[in-house]
Amino acid sequence: MRAPPSPDMNGPADGPRPVLLITRPEPAALRLAAELAHLRLDTIIAPLMRIEPLPHDRAAVDGAAGLVFTSENGVAFAGPGRGRPALCVGPRTAEVAAAAGFAAQAGPGDAARLMPMLHGLGPGWVHVRGAHVAAELGLPAVVTYAQTALPLPARAAEALAGGAPVILPLFSPRSARLAAAAVARARAPLWIAPISAAADLAFDAPAARRIVALTPDAPGVHAAVAALCDTPR
Repeated sequence: MRAPPSPDMNGPADGPRPVLLITRPEPAALRLAAELAHLRLDTIIAPLMRIEPLPHDRAAVDGAAGLVFTSENGVAFAGPGRGRPALCVGPRTAEVAAAAGFAAQAGPGDAARLMPMLHGLGPGWVHVRGAHVAAELGLPAVVTYAQTALPLPARAAEALAGGAPVILPLFSPRSARLAAAAVARARAPLWIAPISAAADLAFDAPAARRIVALTPDAPGVHAAVAALCDTPR
């Protein structure tokens, strides 16, 4: 899928303007495209994962004293919050959880730094999660959805075969691994913006440039993408 076109901009004298390749699941991909529209990049939306519900223990989720969410996707399959406490990996997930009726508390942005906040939660807390997670939290877990891998669409493959740099925002280690496999034969220079050191490490394909987000959240990735665009070539 291709995002709505941005206003035309002339490429810099030292090379073609980069292409922004967004591989997040929808609707997160569309949201990211809108958030980065001010960069006026040719933007291609090519989800490499699809979020699909899985059969799960609904009673365990409904009866939990509190829930831990390491992704906003988990909120979608957790049912109504009914004012129950929810510890969320970052501000975006907390915003979604609050809208679903949870008393949401935002964490620091990544699962590794969330873990110290789990101490002393008491009994009855459940981690509502996907089949793939960046870290095991040591809590009882209910897997409510799968992150099903998708092939790279033709429009994205064309960009990767071209001469313009391709910017890849990477929001998790799993998405970084899927992206690395998808772009393994790319001829275009790859500029990556991982959300964390773990996502950076998981991208095991060559990259001409990389700027790791200073904070493990969407604003951090936004800033990294903007910095890649501003770096002299």
